[in-house]
Amino acid sequence: MSFRTSASEAAANPLIPHTAELIVGFIAFTLLFLVLRSKVVPMFEKAFTARTEAIQGGMDKAEKAQRAAEIALEKYTAQLSEARGEAQEIREEARVQGAAIINDLRTKAQDEAERITAAATASIEAERQKAITSLRNEVGSLATDLASKIVGEALDDQVRQSRIVDRFLDDLEKSN
Repeated sequence: MSFRTSASEAAANPLIPHTAELIVGFIAFTLLFLVLRSKVVPMFEKAFTARTEAIQGGMDKAEKAQRAAEIALEKYTAQLSEARGEAQEIREEARVQGAAIINDLRTKAQDEAERITAAATASIEAERQKAITSLRNEVGSLATDLASKIVGEALDDQVRQSRIVDRFLDDLEKSN
């Protein structure tokens, strides 16, 4: 080995590589490029394609879900509107039925009041007649006793006694 450097070596620029290094570098780069292009690039493309399909599928699913949600919302809104209409109809029907029931109860109450009033009037009239009859008998008995004491003879004849009492009471009623 020689420690000498040739003049041509000394004159060579250290920044410019030798031709042999360039050829070996070019061959190594070409081999690396071919290996990467045949093995690695298809794996990346496959991964990119799968990822793109997954994203596209997710977007399609999201669009379908959104359409389904919009349809469900429309159905819900329609059902809610229908339910509100039915509730209004039910309220109106209940109000009408309530008014009919109140009118029916009023009519029944008036009929019952009239029946009770008629029964009370009849009962009062019966009691009045009973009281008048009882009073006539009592007054008749007192009048005959009084008349017997005044006249001085017994008025035991029932028919005569009844006529006298009736005449006396008729006279009393006429005077009032």
